[in-house]
Amino acid sequence: MTTLEAEPAAAASLFGDRIDRARAFTAALAAEGENRGLIGPLELPRLWTRHVLNSAIAAPLFEGHAADIGSGAGLPGIVLAIARPDVTWTLVEPMERRVAWLTEQADALELRNVTVVRARAEEWVPEASVDMVTARAVSALRTLIPMTAPLVRPGGSLVLFKGRGAEAEIDAAQKQIRKFTLSDLEVLTLGEGVLDETTRVVRAVVGG
Repeated sequence: MTTLEAEPAAAASLFGDRIDRARAFTAALAAEGENRGLIGPLELPRLWTRHVLNSAIAAPLFEGHAADIGSGAGLPGIVLAIARPDVTWTLVEPMERRVAWLTEQADALELRNVTVVRARAEEWVPEASVDMVTARAVSALRTLIPMTAPLVRPGGSLVLFKGRGAEAEIDAAQKQIRKFTLSDLEVLTLGEGVLDETTRVVRAVVGG
């Protein structure tokens, strides 16, 4: 039987006085995640490193009203909402069982800065202007950009979690980048010297 990875030293510094909420969320995901189809059976030994801290390291990049598209298990949405209580978060997820999980966690962790919406990204019409949109492990950029860019106000930003192939995905998405007038596009590597595994995000300004 696999066991939950011990909490890395970096967790306390990344979450500060919100670390108890991060611990509670990670424990709940470890206890229920596999049975509820949120994480795979091999994720417990790397849950903190590969998923929770991988998400949390990007927290300083966000401001205003941010949306997490395809929030799933709450990675990165719930984690970022814990780390950044000053940011308003909308978690958009089409699957009912995942929506139930996200709602339970937002309530249990008293995340008053979180709204959970059941919808596909292509069908969601934000009630308020969205400053930033993020997504993690959803799809390739050429598919993801048309899903996310229309949701962002002109001059707002995309912050999309990607792996080692980020540059290749950018090359393959040039048509979509032009269509949605993305500018200041860059790949950021986060967590060097802090995390055992760095995080890559693709950041870009939308229109405006």
